[in-house]
Amino acid sequence: MSQLVLASNNAGKLIELSALLAPLGVELVPQGKLGIPSAEEPYPSFLENALTKARHAARASGLPALSDDSGICVDALSGAPGIYSAHYAEMAGAGKGDDDNNRYLVSQLQGETNRRASYACLIVAVRHAEDPLPLIAEGRWEGEVVDETRGAGGFGYDPYFLIPALGKTVAELSKEEKAALSHRGQAVRLLLDRLPDWLSR
Repeated sequence: MSQLVLASNNAGKLIELSALLAPLGVELVPQGKLGIPSAEEPYPSFLENALTKARHAARASGLPALSDDSGICVDALSGAPGIYSAHYAEMAGAGKGDDDNNRYLVSQLQGETNRRASYACLIVAVRHAEDPLPLIAEGRWEGEVVDETRGAGGFGYDPYFLIPALGKTVAELSKEEKAALSHRGQAVRLLLDRLPDWLSR
């Protein structure tokens, strides 16, 4: 089985990505298990931060690495919280963690009729820290932000992210439905055809 270091300590991402990559015989090892600290994420885009994190994990481990940078981009908030999705409430002094992030996001949309939003995901894989040809894939999932939590599944903003065509929030979907439709699932599937050859080089 091939090993890739996951440049993240997010348990939800580890579970989702592991399930998506398992059919290829790829084992994801979270960087924390190897004692690798999180990389700085100083850039304004998902792509730049994902590449930085992947190179950092590869350099520290000596192994190929994969990074996922993702978040929710809300139209009425000019794309916020975007790359700051995981720390949105904390940056505003409004708490910390998923529950506080969701409450703060809903508070920012009070009185706003445009609730359109996108879940975005950029996945980058590098064979080594200086890899000049990283694999890059993007996924995007369109939806709307609702005011009340719905569903008990998923993580992050899932209980408030409504998929209008389904009439459900992401937290109301089964794991299988989410994997088939999600921004992360879309991005991973773009990598699947090329990944075996890429890993063998």
